Amino acid sequence: MEFTNNAIFAGAILFLISILATGVASRAGAPLLLVFLGVGMLAGREGIGGITFESFEVAYAVGSVALAIILFDGGMRARAESSKIGLKPALSLATLGVLLTTAVVAVGLHWLFNFSWSQSFLIGAIVGSTDAAAVFSMLHAKGLQLKKRVGTTLEIESGCNDPMAVFLTLMFVEGARQGQDLVGSSIIMEFVYQFGIGAILGWIGGQVLSRTISRVTLTAGLYPLLAAAGGLTLFGLVTTMGASGFLAIYIAGLIVGNTEAHAANNIRKVHDGLAWLAQISLFLMLGLLVTPTTLTQYWGVGVVVALLLVFVARPIAVLVSLSPFRFAAKEKLFISWVGLRGAVPIVLATFPVLGGLPDAELYFNVAFVSVLFSLVIQGWTVVPFAKWLKLKLPIENAPYYAESIEVPGSSDLTIVGYKIAEDSPVTKRRIDSLLAPDGIRFIAVFRDDEPVQGMDEHVIESGDLLYVISPQKKVSLVNQMLLPTDEVAELEQARYFGDFTLNGDAIIDAVADMYGGEVPSSAKDMTLSQFMQIRFRNQCVVGDRVFFGPLELVVKEVDDLNVVQKVGLRIRE
Repeated sequence: MEFTNNAIFAGAILFLISILATGVASRAGAPLLLVFLGVGMLAGREGIGGITFESFEVAYAVGSVALAIILFDGGMRARAESSKIGLKPALSLATLGVLLTTAVVAVGLHWLFNFSWSQSFLIGAIVGSTDAAAVFSMLHAKGLQLKKRVGTTLEIESGCNDPMAVFLTLMFVEGARQGQDLVGSSIIMEFVYQFGIGAILGWIGGQVLSRTISRVTLTAGLYPLLAAAGGLTLFGLVTTMGASGFLAIYIAGLIVGNTEAHAANNIRKVHDGLAWLAQISLFLMLGLLVTPTTLTQYWGVGVVVALLLVFVARPIAVLVSLSPFRFAAKEKLFISWVGLRGAVPIVLATFPVLGGLPDAELYFNVAFVSVLFSLVIQGWTVVPFAKWLKLKLPIENAPYYAESIEVPGSSDLTIVGYKIAEDSPVTKRRIDSLLAPDGIRFIAVFRDDEPVQGMDEHVIESGDLLYVISPQKKVSLVNQMLLPTDEVAELEQARYFGDFTLNGDAIIDAVADMYGGEVPSSAKDMTLSQFMQIRFRNQCVVGDRVFFGPLELVVKEVDDLNVVQKVGLRIRE
C-alpha cells in the first residue's frame, strides 16, 4: 500500500510540474512535448527523481491507449469541409510517403553503417511516420494559423500515417523473428486486411457511436465519457481482429466530430483535456523509460537517422507523394520540415523489445534520439519558418469570450462576448442603431457587472460587456463591427495581403491596366475569381497567390463553395 501511495504522489507531482512548466516553455518558444519528455527523464532512474521504470509491456499498453485517445480527439477536430482540400495529398503522404521514408532511411543506414537490411528497414519503419501528438501540439498550442491546404494536409497525414508505420514495423519484426524473407503476396493481403477492415469498422463504429450519443439520455457529464469509451471499445475490437485500430478510431472520431451528435460541444471540450492528459502521460512515461547513459552509446547513429529523415527521406517522400497535387514549392518545403517525430516512433521501438529481437536496445535508443532531435530542431523552428515562407496567416482581432452552443436546427451558433474599448466603432451609439448582418442578435449587455435593462435603447460606453449570438462563419463580421482597429494587426494584414482589396468579380485585364501588370491573352477577360479557380483547380484557400509582373494577387476571402470573394493586391517594386 505504501508503494501505491508513493506512486500516486510521485505521478501527481510530475503532472503538476509538467503543466506548470508549459507556461515557461511557451514564452521560450519550446515545444511542449519536449518539456514533458524532459520532466520524465529528470525524474527517471538517472535523474534527480531516481524513479525506476523499465516495463516495456506497460509502456506499450499505455502508449497504445494514449495514441488512440489523441487520434480520436484529432479526428473530432478535423472539419469535413476543410478536410476535402487536404485529404488526398495527406493519404498519399500517409501511405506512399511512409514507404519512401522507410526505404530511404534503410538504404542510408545500410550504406553508412553496414547494418543488415532487416535492421535497416526495421529502423526505417519505426521512424517512418510523423506524430499526431507532436503535430497537433505544434499547430494548435502555438496558435499557428496556416494556409488551409497546408494545415489540413499536415493534420490528416499525422492522424492517418500511424497505421502504415505500425503495419511495416510489425511486418519487419515478424520477418526478423522467423528469420525468413517476406512474401510479397502475403504482405499485400495483410495490408488490404488491416487497412480495409480498419476503415470499414471505423466508419461503421463512428456512425453507431454518433447515433448512440444522440439518442440516449444521460447526465451531461457522461456524454464525453460515452464517446471516449465507445472509441476505445472500437479500437480494442479492431485491434483484436488483427486490423488497424488506430485507423478505425481516427475515422470514428472524424464521423462523431462532423455529425450533429448530442452534446457535441461538451464532448469536444472534455476530449481536449483528455488528449492533453494522454500526451502528458505518454511523454512522461517514455522519459522515465529511457536510460540517458545508454542513450549516449547510440547517439551517433540516432543523429544520423534524424539527419537522414529531415534532409533526405522526408523531402523525397514529400516531393514524390505530392507530385500529383498542386502545391507550391514553399508549401512542399514547409510540409517536409514539419515531419515531426514524437511518441509513435518510441512506442513502435518497443515492438522489437517485446518480440525478443537481438539488439533491441539499438532500435529503442535510436528512435529516442531521433525524436529528441526532431522536437528540438524542427519543433523550435516551425513558427518562424511558417512566417518566413508566408504560410502563416495573419491573426485578426478576436473577442475575449466565445462559446459554441447547441440549438436544434442550428449547429454552428456561437455566443461571443466583447469588452467595448474606447475607440470601438460602436462607442456612443444605441444598440438598436447598429446594422447587424442577418442571423446575428445582441442578447445581453453588462455595465459595472450589472445587466442592462431595455437593451435596445442602451447607449454603448467604453467598458460595457456586449454579448452576441452569431453563426460561426459570421463572427468575423461581428468582430469588424465591434472591435477597434488594431494597428499592429492591420499592419500585419497589409504586409500579408497587400494594401488594396479587390472583389473577386473584377476583370483581370482592367486590374492590370490600372496597376501596370501584364496578363496572358487567354486570361484577359476572366475575373480574378475565375482565374484563381482555374489556377488552383477549384481548391483555392486564403493565402494562395499569383504574380502578374509587378502585381502580386493574394486570396483574402473564400466562401463556403470555395469561390474567391476578395483578393488582396500588392505592387512589388
